[in-house]
Amino acid sequence: MKDTIAWLVVAALYAAPAVAADINVMSGGAPKEALSVLIPQFERATGHHVKMTYVLISALRQRIADGEAPDMVIMPTTAIDGLIKLGRLKQDGYDTFGTVRLVAIARKGAVRPDISTPDAFKDALLKARSVVYSTPTATPSGAHMAQVVSRLQISDAIEKKVHYRPALEGGVQMVSDGTAEIGIYPASEVVHVDGVDQIGPLPESLQLSLVYAGAVTTANASAEPAQAFIKFLASNENQNVWKDAGFVPAH
Repeated sequence: MKDTIAWLVVAALYAAPAVAADINVMSGGAPKEALSVLIPQFERATGHHVKMTYVLISALRQRIADGEAPDMVIMPTTAIDGLIKLGRLKQDGYDTFGTVRLVAIARKGAVRPDISTPDAFKDALLKARSVVYSTPTATPSGAHMAQVVSRLQISDAIEKKVHYRPALEGGVQMVSDGTAEIGIYPASEVVHVDGVDQIGPLPESLQLSLVYAGAVTTANASAEPAQAFIKFLASNENQNVWKDAGFVPAH
C-alpha cells in the first residue's frame, strides 16, 4: 500500500506529457544502483524514456569538456561546477541527489581487520596480501586513495600489491573471488554486491565525501524532460531509494 501511494504521488507530480521524449543521460557509476530503481518509476509516471550511459568520471568530464552533448549528466558536484564554468552545463535545473562515502570491503566471510583509526587502516593495508581500488587517473575515489597512501607514507609498500581496477570494470569482483584481500570503493558501488562484506567506512580524517547531482547540457535546446528527471531524482519522496543504494542526504 505504501509503495502504491508513493507511486501515485510521483504520477501526480510528473504527469505524462503530450509528447514523450528520449532523455540521453551520461553518468558516473556510483548512482547506478539507485537509478536502476528510480528510472522505471519515472518512465511509468511520465512516458519519457531514459537512455543511460555509464562512464568513468575522468573520461566523462573530458568528453563533456570536449563538446559531447547528452541531454544531461549525473556526476559529483565538483565536476559539474567545473563544466558549468566551461559553459558545457547549465546552472538552471542543477540539483543534488545524495552523498556517497568510501568503504573498505573484504570477501564474504573473511576476517575483517580493524580500520577504525588512521593507524589501524594503515596497518590493515600493510598486512593485506593485495589491495584493489580505482585507477587514480580515472575516478575521484582512485585519486583520493593515491593521496591517502601517500599521506600515510606507505606508497612504496602499496605499489607492490595494489590492483587498479574501477568497480565498474571488475574491481569488486576481484575481492569477491579472492584475487584482492581488501577493496576500497564508494559505498554505492558495493552495497548490494553478492560475495563481499563491508569492513566499514574509512576513518573520518581519511574519508572522501562525493555529492552527486544532475545538470542539463547547454546544447540541450529542449531541456524540460531532463529537468523533470533531475527534479524527480532529487525529490524528498525518493531519498529512501538513495539511502538504500548507499548514499546519505546531500544537505
